[in-house]
Amino acid sequence: MSKFMEWVDARFPATKMWEEHLSKYYAPKNFNFFYFFGSLALLVLVNQIITGIWLTMSYTPSSEEAFASVEYIMRDVDYGWIIRYMHSTGASAFFVVVYMHMFRGLLYGSYQKPRELVWLFGMLIYLALMAEAFMGYLLPWGQMSYWGAQVIISLFGAIPVIGADLTQWIRGDYLISGITLNRFFALHVVALPIVILGLVVLHILALHEVGSNNPEGVDIKKKKDANGIPLDGIPFHPYYTVKDIVGVVVFLFVFCSIVFFFPEMGGYFLEKPNFEVANAFKTPAHIAPVWYFTPFYAILRAVPDKLMGVVAMGAAIAILFVLPWLDRSPVKSIRHKGWLSKLWLLIFAVSFVILGYFGSQAPSDVGTIMSRTCTILYFAFFLLMPFYTRMEKTKPVPDRVTC
Repeated sequence: MSKFMEWVDARFPATKMWEEHLSKYYAPKNFNFFYFFGSLALLVLVNQIITGIWLTMSYTPSSEEAFASVEYIMRDVDYGWIIRYMHSTGASAFFVVVYMHMFRGLLYGSYQKPRELVWLFGMLIYLALMAEAFMGYLLPWGQMSYWGAQVIISLFGAIPVIGADLTQWIRGDYLISGITLNRFFALHVVALPIVILGLVVLHILALHEVGSNNPEGVDIKKKKDANGIPLDGIPFHPYYTVKDIVGVVVFLFVFCSIVFFFPEMGGYFLEKPNFEVANAFKTPAHIAPVWYFTPFYAILRAVPDKLMGVVAMGAAIAILFVLPWLDRSPVKSIRHKGWLSKLWLLIFAVSFVILGYFGSQAPSDVGTIMSRTCTILYFAFFLLMPFYTRMEKTKPVPDRVTC
């Protein structure tokens, strides 16, 4: 085996990559619960790719046969139902772990210097995931798929001058049709997965170049032994690869429970109108996107003007990219920040959840008021950050990892 690896290493840096990114990559020894979600995101990505490949073998990307092919997968293909449910549940699971992964970054300041590029690559992954999920949302060719895509694509029409032409270019037709389905299918199964995989590699490379953050916000590279090994670091393999197995087992238990017992999750993972074939002459009583888009949909609906609503929705995502330069705090972790940072992070998290809820509900006076209030609080978290992070009193950061 050693001679075989010598032969491989002479032609490909397999051992070098293994050591740099696993066996000799030293991570802080105080990782906690929130650090499971990075590895879980990789697990779900693998699930989506494998189940997606399997589904494309029986799926027909045409407006006449798409819905019927999904029913064929569910009813006639051997184990097709479980593959489809693993893919649909996996889409929601992906956003659950990604949102938790992003929240961890906010909690412990993982976007601050020198990890700005890690955060930017992560946000590009998030943006590509949103595009990937939106493209895949149309493919079942159900009522909510069709009308949800109709609403979202029509938003581009609010852009002055080029709006109408841009909307038609995205659809490839004067209305959502088979050509729209075909181009979304191509983007969903080929183009965007390649982009996501490339960004994931860049995200990991950037992370391993500067090192992982930790709940204390301590730079473990500053304290090393005579051999240059961080005193507060342990090799990622085998310590964290084994620890991550615990998170994987718990995740798979929950994931499989949903797949086998309630894959629709009461209409949040698979909407009820989507079990009816798309009909351009029949509008559903209430059109709303899947739950992971609803916070931004609520922001869109909270603004009376269509163009300004689109701008606000886009700004809600774009502002996340400049987060590393908004935070002026001298410390990273929420453990050492002042009460203002803690309060605003709590307000932001609660506002995001409330926006998500009202974005999934039919429009109402109470929903509009709550959505507008939470939209203001959402943006206030970012826009006021340079001020409250600079003025608040922080705790001293320890020299070594303590817990």
